[in-house]
Amino acid sequence: MPHKKPGDRSANFTPGNNNDLFNHYYLNKTMHFTLTYFFAARLNYILSFSLLLSISTPLSAQNINGSVKGTVKTSDGQPAEFVTVTIKETGQATGVGQNGHYTIHNVKPGNYTIFASFVSLNTQTRQITVKSGHITVADFILTENEQQLQGVYVKDYKANKFLKKETDDISKLPLKNLENPQVYSVVTSALMKEQVVTNFNDAYKSIPGAGVPLVYNNGRSSLLSRGFPTENLVRNGISGFDYNSVDPANIEKIEAIKGPSGTLFNSGMISFGGLFNRVTKKPFDTFKGEVGYAAGGFDLNRLTADINTPLNADKSALFRINTAVHSEHSFQDQGFTRSIFLAPSFSYQVNDKLSIQLDAEISNYNATSAYRLAPYANAKSKVHNIKDLGINYNLSFINNTLDYTSQQFDVFGQVNYKISSTWKSQTSFARTFSTTKGFVTQLTGVSDSTLKQSVQKEDFPYYGLNVQQNFTGDFKIGGLRNRLVVGVDVYSQKSNRDYTTVTMPTINFKHPGAAYNNYNADKVNALAATSPYIYYQTNQTTYGAYASDVLNLTDKLSVMLSIRADRFNNKGTYYPNADSTVGKYAQTALSPKLGLVYQLIKDQVSLFGNYMNGFSNATGTDFNGNTFKPQQANQWETGIKLDAWQHKISSTLSYYHISVSNVTRDDPDHAGFSMQDGTQLSKGFEAEVIANPFPGFNVIAGYAYNYSVFTKANASVQGLRPAASGPDRLANLWLSYKLMNGKAEGLGFGLGGNYGSASYQTNTTTFVFRIPSYTIIDATAFYDQPRYRFGLKLDNLTNQQYWSFRLAPQNPARLTASINLKF
Repeated sequence: MPHKKPGDRSANFTPGNNNDLFNHYYLNKTMHFTLTYFFAARLNYILSFSLLLSISTPLSAQNINGSVKGTVKTSDGQPAEFVTVTIKETGQATGVGQNGHYTIHNVKPGNYTIFASFVSLNTQTRQITVKSGHITVADFILTENEQQLQGVYVKDYKANKFLKKETDDISKLPLKNLENPQVYSVVTSALMKEQVVTNFNDAYKSIPGAGVPLVYNNGRSSLLSRGFPTENLVRNGISGFDYNSVDPANIEKIEAIKGPSGTLFNSGMISFGGLFNRVTKKPFDTFKGEVGYAAGGFDLNRLTADINTPLNADKSALFRINTAVHSEHSFQDQGFTRSIFLAPSFSYQVNDKLSIQLDAEISNYNATSAYRLAPYANAKSKVHNIKDLGINYNLSFINNTLDYTSQQFDVFGQVNYKISSTWKSQTSFARTFSTTKGFVTQLTGVSDSTLKQSVQKEDFPYYGLNVQQNFTGDFKIGGLRNRLVVGVDVYSQKSNRDYTTVTMPTINFKHPGAAYNNYNADKVNALAATSPYIYYQTNQTTYGAYASDVLNLTDKLSVMLSIRADRFNNKGTYYPNADSTVGKYAQTALSPKLGLVYQLIKDQVSLFGNYMNGFSNATGTDFNGNTFKPQQANQWETGIKLDAWQHKISSTLSYYHISVSNVTRDDPDHAGFSMQDGTQLSKGFEAEVIANPFPGFNVIAGYAYNYSVFTKANASVQGLRPAASGPDRLANLWLSYKLMNGKAEGLGFGLGGNYGSASYQTNTTTFVFRIPSYTIIDATAFYDQPRYRFGLKLDNLTNQQYWSFRLAPQNPARLTASINLKF
């Protein structure tokens, strides 16, 4: 029996592919009881685990010393990141994190003088008493130092407000950007607010090389990273995959990690170009809230709320909730989106060593399928460009009765435990459930003037579980500093799919006439009643173990050595009607990583280089029965990073070279079989600049050039650029200015845009279909005050027509107005 080729629709689903699968589950009126029960059960489990950890700690090490913690803010109530807090008598010091929090551990009992200091701010001093086994709280509010400012009033000392490069997520270690040999970009919630972002995909406009979002039928999306389509599958460093749209209401920042990052992340969560990690909002220890409303073109209505509060007097228990209600119609004649989103988050500081966090994301999403068009890919076709096709930009060729409902119920947890002064433990879990039920539509060209409308009526629930355990250490061996993470990761996914396919009669898309109205739920249901249904189940598990060490050979020179081992177990696709399972297999893969960093100027300029590996599991066997190996991607990269003039300019310039091996292709000698000797090359240059040249003025600029080619493949694509690689040149720019003093203080303006060169929807030796280049310009105006904020945003102000890889027409010009009330 001939083996099915990779890409066959009946092949088993793996996260990250482009199959249009959907899932559905009905969230009934008892959801809040279920959520309460789940939280209680998880909390009981975590507390029990924490108690065991506490018991295992030698009693002699407990209740000897104390600790000092608190918050540091500027006079306008903003977190004072980068401030240093020091205990004068002992010299113990720590930096303030991005939320304005600090903690100094292992302080001997006694009376001390503690102070917070930073350039351009007045140093503040406090007297404290530290008791054995207790936490002493010392908060600071720092004011501007007028003499140091020399008459220049800077309300926010950290004026480069869009610079949030420091993160532990990228390497799972506390590395600064200049110490990290990997390239990454970060989009902050502050930037999303200034750009009046109302949907998740618009947040990617400021990531170099991301391109136009590819939106699937249930709202989920992917973008480009170094010429590879890359989905949004990672949340706070572990799996956060759902078969539905991501609402931006709970996003603190988005981290675009570049290159095949299989060493520290599950291979099913990455592409060979990188991964996108969304970092969610966390509770903090002061009461604060914000309610926002946005209204705009295409009947956009969006209401959001972000409420944070301590739950007890000592602020050890914190709670935060983010919500959004969203509704809009398509600019086309048919199409809509309506959603409700809820994201509660709870954190509890049990003691000086142990902290627990639980959060959830719950949503109900009702919409019509995203537009997708497959052109008439035939040598006889005379049309090779979407602009020449003649299909009406404003017609959807669907019907609002052909909608679907997608729902989400995800629970996440994290336990952090300080084992000693040099070691800590982090246990994380993610339990995800998403489901889609309804109609999935598609348009397929039959000739240069006709198309067929097809629909899948389906019910598809999807389940995921990810458990991750990390141990991280910061210690010295032989006088050399080591920062080490050792971890294990278990990820499982299950799904059930039930669907039937209906195809409508051919219509003329240039002059559709009365046939245009025949594509509706009544017509489809009548045809579906006589169509056969297909039902199957999938079940996969990945077991991973990894270690990564950063060794400081000198104060300026460091080396990173990393390795990962993965065992992938695919239990196959089960078809109950035949009581048979197909596609069952298991694979083992190793993923190494090497990085070098030399700081030319300490904490300002660094040179870096890396070797990185990523892999993707491949199912099937060749003609001789040999099991396919995982596909492998190996990247070499070098570049320079800059963070200078008190963070006023941050920049990364890099050149990368990615070679992909073990790619499957048609066996020319055995029809119906595949062989695994294909190769692909992707190389290019990326540049990013985040700057604050003078007070109030901020710049974000990026450029990406990518050269991709099939170096060994089927004859139809040999030597050609993969169509899915997108434009070979992409650029982004955002300029904003905010008045920092005077009567109009808080008034600001922003202007920016995105450019993409021409690309392909199809690129073979027999047929080529092109997508033209585009230049999009956006503008914004805002008035930001401590208690409120007004914003206006004009997207695509030149009304440019442009398309995604799926030939989906993108939004024309739209004006959006927003108001946010703060308390």
